[in-house]
Amino acid sequence: MKILKNNLTNQLNLRTEKDFPVKGVEFIDITPLILQKNILSEITDKFIEEIKDKKIDYIVAPEARGFIFGTAVSVKLNIGCIPVRKMGKLPKSVVEKRFDYMKEYGVDILELPKLVHAKYKGKRFYIIDDIYATGNTAKAITNAIESLGGIVIGVGVVLNIKELNNDKIYSIIDVNEE
Repeated sequence: MKILKNNLTNQLNLRTEKDFPVKGVEFIDITPLILQKNILSEITDKFIEEIKDKKIDYIVAPEARGFIFGTAVSVKLNIGCIPVRKMGKLPKSVVEKRFDYMKEYGVDILELPKLVHAKYKGKRFYIIDDIYATGNTAKAITNAIESLGGIVIGVGVVLNIKELNNDKIYSIIDVNEE
């Protein structure tokens, strides 16, 4: 893995594992960034700086590592956080929309939960996740929210694998696989 951009002042620690979860995929483990309180705090602050003036109603955080960053940002911004769950993790009565999409190594199915005392229509959302590879997770979530009348203001990630996409998103770290 080659680092193209690192906007963190703290030492960057990432682990990689070839052929995980399937042959031909290199897993990038961002757990070391979460384990170090200074880095987690800095990542949260970088997201806050990026979106604080965008008038967001909700942070949208895909399962599972997106939960960590999305929740931290939403707490500091004093706004709601929507955890996007894998199918079967929520009772059907609280699911607003179910949708599938293609990942690098197969199909995944996600569910948007119903909002409390509100609808998606007209609300402003910002998606925060850990890693952006092909972008299919964020694109599928964006399509689902927009199909409900919501407005996706942007997407932000901790780490963007640039060679797999040419998308305009906010990222703290950019890498290429080598």
